[in-house]
Amino acid sequence: MLTIGVDVGGTSVRAGVVDVEGNVHDTARTPTPRGEAALEAALAAVVRELAARHPVRAVGLALAGFITPDRRGVRFAPHLAWRDSPVADRMAERIGLPVVVEHDANAAALAERHFGAASGASVVVFVALGTGIGSALLLDGRLYRGAFGVAPELGHLRVVPDGRPCACGKNGCWERYCSGTALATTAVEMLSRDPGRSPVLRRLVAGDPGRVTGQRVAAAARDGDPVACAAMEDLARWLGEGLALVADVFDPELVVIGGGVSVSAPLFLDEAREHYAAAVTGAGRRPLARIRTAQLGEAAAVVGAAQLAREQLAGC
Repeated sequence: MLTIGVDVGGTSVRAGVVDVEGNVHDTARTPTPRGEAALEAALAAVVRELAARHPVRAVGLALAGFITPDRRGVRFAPHLAWRDSPVADRMAERIGLPVVVEHDANAAALAERHFGAASGASVVVFVALGTGIGSALLLDGRLYRGAFGVAPELGHLRVVPDGRPCACGKNGCWERYCSGTALATTAVEMLSRDPGRSPVLRRLVAGDPGRVTGQRVAAAARDGDPVACAAMEDLARWLGEGLALVADVFDPELVVIGGGVSVSAPLFLDEAREHYAAAVTGAGRRPLARIRTAQLGEAAAVVGAAQLAREQLAGC
């Protein structure tokens, strides 16, 4: 049974044909339009392109936003045009296939549960470190979405009262200290205090703080740049502190770290584990969650959305 998973991002739409074992057989991609009608037309185009080449049975859409509990509508998606939109029904009518909608972190977590790092684990927290923090919770292998379909928004736990402003309207959210964006912000702050300590990073950005990105900080850290390494240490500390809070609430057996920042895990994950072990309540007197990196990379949301579409067909 082949299904299509679509990762609807703020800049691009990525779709893939996925089989029951999580293998991606074919892909299609298009830029993300701004308007609602144009966005749905673009989604229909990539689905039709793939459906013309493969006998697909259903479609899953994965996106960052608030999804209704029945996984039919999108209440709000900060980087997309949908607002209180019955997306699944409109897309199903347009393309002639069943459609289900899910939060992208939920979709990625489900993919890791079936085919990746979370296989066999019962209580799993998935944390995607990217521009911000996406997160998901698996209980006995099933996604927990909360009463209104928006749980768990772990990236907006407030870890620093009156800290850095967040796009959500609060200050001091976890993702403002532990994400690709946060890594760049921390490095810029450190550069402003002591620019002479950063020969590699300053060369990579040609002395322009506006060109500092999380990827460039990571590249400089691999070359031993002192400021970049210090920024990585700061990210590791906040990752450990945040995971300790998460463990106090959910007591997971496994934490899976995904998202674009996870490719640099060798630079920060061991130190983050140490911070987590020291900060969790009852440190030294309780079992600790295993912390692993995701295995499916950028395909995770596509694979997970396709799996949800398959489950919908099966009546799960």
